[in-house]
Amino acid sequence: MAISQIWFAVGTLALLLVAAFADDVVVLTEENFEKEVGQDRGALVEFYAPWCGHCKKLAPEYEKLGASFKKAKTVLVGKVDCDEHKSLCSKYGVTGYPTIQWFPKGSLEPKKYEGPRTSESLAEFVNNEGGTNVKIAAIPSSVVVLTADNFDEVVLDESKDVLVEFYAPWCGHCKNLAPVYEKVATAFKMEDDVVIANLDADSYKDLAEKYGVSGYPTLKFFPKSNKAGEDYDGGRDLDDFVTFINEKSGASRDGKGQLTSNAGIITSLDALVKEFVSASNDEKKALFSKIEEEAEKLKGSTARYGKIYLKAAKNCMEKGSDYAKNEINRIHRILEKSISPAKADEFTLKKNILSTFI
Repeated sequence: MAISQIWFAVGTLALLLVAAFADDVVVLTEENFEKEVGQDRGALVEFYAPWCGHCKKLAPEYEKLGASFKKAKTVLVGKVDCDEHKSLCSKYGVTGYPTIQWFPKGSLEPKKYEGPRTSESLAEFVNNEGGTNVKIAAIPSSVVVLTADNFDEVVLDESKDVLVEFYAPWCGHCKNLAPVYEKVATAFKMEDDVVIANLDADSYKDLAEKYGVSGYPTLKFFPKSNKAGEDYDGGRDLDDFVTFINEKSGASRDGKGQLTSNAGIITSLDALVKEFVSASNDEKKALFSKIEEEAEKLKGSTARYGKIYLKAAKNCMEKGSDYAKNEINRIHRILEKSISPAKADEFTLKKNILSTFI
């Protein structure tokens, strides 16, 4: 299978089809509960605790439910953190986690859900109670699924930094990690030279043994410069993974996949820009030549950043010292609109680099 096809493959395991849609579950609090629930639509509410193992296991299924009912105007799928909102959970008789309750339209008298904790069973219950006919959406995974056929092609590609999770389908820790790992993959899906992948070590024991895997999940990082692989021993929260990948790959992403304010900044060019900004018009011409020389040395993705520096410097000379400030304001207005991730990246890079000219 070609790499381009792998990127868009749908994971065969349900534990992979999660997490990118967590925002589709409405976060309910003591302040907004009665504004959202008991109004003009029915509501399914999960009362949970962040430390609860059963809640963590339910999370990917509940997030799939939220994503599937996102466009159903007569139904709300919500959740309450009972550690944060103890009085609200006590009010509705919550004594264990997770507790799932259905609130009919116009009512704050709940009906407890007692069925299986799968997205399909929950959807059937909500459809029966809410009079809807919603099916669970098949959510494509951003995690690259590895097999014996594509492992070397993907992992040993010296143009890619690759993080691999070796997992077993029956492993509880792997199931708990799955939603976080999906978010990591989603955060870096716009990075052409970063791959977040996994391998079912139960199905491909020979590969697991080759890389010294003896427990699950085992995470190994295969940077461009070391295709023998190295153990990942860091934390397993989203921020831990994001920090690690950024440091190792030179990427600049946050947990939501957006570029940070450091993205596109080149130290050598940044130093020249500081001189350029405070220089006289005649001095600017000489410094522009230095920026041009330095930009020509850049390779790969950084060569693209160099071109943005050059264009910004040229426009500053031609359009005056206010150019960078005015252009940043224009870009801010664009970024506030609904634009594609690729366009958001493009404008964020320009904004970051332009900020060095102020």
